[in-house]
Amino acid sequence: MGFIIIDKIKNNNKKIMIFVEGTILKPKYNNILSRISMTTYIPINNAIETLKKWQEEGYEVIYLTSLKGRRAMKMAQHLDELGFTGSMVGYRQKNQDYATLIKEELPDILIEDNCLSVGGEQNMCYNLLSDELKKEIKHIVVEEFKGIDDVKLY
Repeated sequence: MGFIIIDKIKNNNKKIMIFVEGTILKPKYNNILSRISMTTYIPINNAIETLKKWQEEGYEVIYLTSLKGRRAMKMAQHLDELGFTGSMVGYRQKNQDYATLIKEELPDILIEDNCLSVGGEQNMCYNLLSDELKKEIKHIVVEEFKGIDDVKLY
């Protein structure tokens, strides 16, 4: 299982799975080196407040990171230090893809950016899901590094 528990309380009815890098965090500086060290990333606009509002409305928030192993642990710590709250951080283990993580938690809503800096929409997590699973999960795409402030869940 590729999840880091960050809050054991899971009393919410609906789950939001949200991609971290590019969706709620961005590089502090606009250069190649700052994109390598993802623990220097900063929140995009009002991401922390938006996610807290959704949690107050009854949503469980599960983060999904591109990092693996110890780097994923550092990202979970970084999210906590920045003030993000949620139930867990999902990450890929060896020979695991994002679809596996999504299937394990079955979120009601999957929010991710359009992956512009890594080749575009064909690299989005949602595209790895079966057609059957796509019918069950509401997919919300935001522009990379622009944030979730204007996202409407319903």
